[in-house]
Amino acid sequence: MHHVLPFEPPGAVQQNEEPRFLMARGVEKVWPNGTVALERLNLNIGRGELVSLLGPSGCGKSTLLKMFAGLEQPSAGMLRWNGQPSLAQQCQMAMVFQEATLMPWATIEENVRLPLSLRGVGKKESTPQVMQALLAVGLENFLHARPRELSGGMQMRVALARALVIAPDLLLMDEPFGALDEFTRHKLDADIRALWSRRNLTVLFVTHSIYEAVWLSSRVIVMGARPGRVIADIEIDGPVVRDAAFRTSPAFIRQVAQLSDLLEQASGGVHD
Repeated sequence: MHHVLPFEPPGAVQQNEEPRFLMARGVEKVWPNGTVALERLNLNIGRGELVSLLGPSGCGKSTLLKMFAGLEQPSAGMLRWNGQPSLAQQCQMAMVFQEATLMPWATIEENVRLPLSLRGVGKKESTPQVMQALLAVGLENFLHARPRELSGGMQMRVALARALVIAPDLLLMDEPFGALDEFTRHKLDADIRALWSRRNLTVLFVTHSIYEAVWLSSRVIVMGARPGRVIADIEIDGPVVRDAAFRTSPAFIRQVAQLSDLLEQASGGVHD
């Protein structure tokens, strides 16, 4: 049964608390112009969870994701990766952005190989990893194609393969399917959930879609409008293996309604 989990006071850390895979305590972010993007944000994510961040535009979802990626630093508060204050050496992290950001002049094989090439891994040594990543997203027959020859959904699969090629244990996804049609989005959501289950990934997924969040996630974190903060932490009541039937089930409909109400509160009565 899904429920809203209790919260600790801002910045509180329990004595002898077991380290979580990702943790934020009292995190704040103030931009140079004085805008407060995040305020006293607390969050725990365990290893192997698939958690969505849901909230109105400007609530700091992407900012928080970039902090866990090491691309932004908090103005105050504490971040921990597997109990340590630095991302380095704590986990293999990959990130998928809102756009595929592929190299248009390069083949699909070359685009997927890029993270390994940047690490100095030679072509012969990296080829098995590249093929494994392409197989995982169903693009093994498009090695020599160029991005312009692929649909938007297929380009996002290439971006996902590029993330998977380093065998990450942490996958950060910043609304990667928002610009795609509903059918393609559903298919890619199913692919992500299958990959998460098969590879024991920890996934933090930013989305504006309540339906996507409920179908995809084991938990949904609802964030309030600026300054961003966590207003609810919902455990999703759903089967481990989810199909189209789950989208019309009473449990799905009930949880969509609950999150809709919470999102309306988070938005000050205006939906994003």
